[in-house]
Amino acid sequence: MVYRIALSSHDSVGLGHVRRNLAISHALTRMLPDLLGQEVTGVLVTGQASATAFPAPAGWDWVVVPSVSVDESGYRSRHLATDIERVTAMRAGAVTGVLRAFAPDLFIVDRHPFGVHGELRDALRELRAVHPSCATVLGLRDVLDRPAAARAEFRALGGARAVREHFDAVWVYGDPGVHDLRTSGETPPGLAPLISYTGYLAHGRPTGPPPAADGPFVLTTVGGGSDGVEVAVAAAAATVPHGHRHLVVTGPQMSPADRDRVRRAATDPSVEVVESVPHLPALLERAAAVVTMGGYNTVCEVLHTSTPALVVPRCGRRDEQRIRARALEQKGVIETVDADRLDDRAVTEFFRRTHLTRCPREGVQLDGIAETAALAAQLIAPSTRGVTAHAV
Repeated sequence: MVYRIALSSHDSVGLGHVRRNLAISHALTRMLPDLLGQEVTGVLVTGQASATAFPAPAGWDWVVVPSVSVDESGYRSRHLATDIERVTAMRAGAVTGVLRAFAPDLFIVDRHPFGVHGELRDALRELRAVHPSCATVLGLRDVLDRPAAARAEFRALGGARAVREHFDAVWVYGDPGVHDLRTSGETPPGLAPLISYTGYLAHGRPTGPPPAADGPFVLTTVGGGSDGVEVAVAAAAATVPHGHRHLVVTGPQMSPADRDRVRRAATDPSVEVVESVPHLPALLERAAAVVTMGGYNTVCEVLHTSTPALVVPRCGRRDEQRIRARALEQKGVIETVDADRLDDRAVTEFFRRTHLTRCPREGVQLDGIAETAALAAQLIAPSTRGVTAHAV
């Protein structure tokens, strides 16, 4: 017997959703055989073709559906010359067909319970009707948005009742001691009985070999880079600590014109601007200090290390990154500065103060990856209830 698992992410902005699911898929592949006595196979559903550059676990494969993007006016087709309704119908048909044929034992949906414009509703209904033994999970990041905005989203979906009808559990990938969705007002009260907190998905992410040791360096990374140009420009213009290099990673989704802006700002010859790097988590571990945006996955990778971090939250349509950054700053595990107050002087001062220090990150739950495996085992085989996965 082999346990079959499917994970789905709508992937409209950046690579955060799929990277979260990818970290979970690696953990389930590594830990569930010990917990359940059977191997694992699975599919990762994504709307980002570039996601397939990340290695899937052994026994897993990617399913890439037509991609969408989102702006102030809402969702739209990213590539196809057609309307969003046709694109989401294509996505819905693909996911429903994959789940029908694959018949998973566990289906985990990232962040948006019914996908874009309800594209997952048919698939979830069919699982309940045809394959009711499949456990369904809604995975939520630690922060959703301003409470009023988050509540409005749930109301538009049909509230807690609609989520309860289609999902057996809600996993929150965070620490309630840092930020609690149940008391912040971001989730409806009726959802509370389904919620389990895992801790941050920080420790145990798959990493590559450590980079070659070629001297001390500071690091700037802006995730996918689609909206990180201002942060990268300010950091690239900062004064680099004596004897250090500064590696600025713009991300694969930054436009060529914006990447040129970053390069023009990097007048110090010790600053190197690159589009991407292999094994970023290993670089984060080795860096003397890091400047980054406040996306969930990047923050988790930072929290896994003792590297001092200056987090610049994205500002705009959602307030998620600002809320996360301030909550973690109150715990003393990062520093943060709002984007409208960031300039090269702020980055210079941060590097000056911190490049010879480390930042222990105690008092925050960071073993969420191991906890997801234990929770998954309990859903797939209820007889394992109470089991605890060994942290890695």
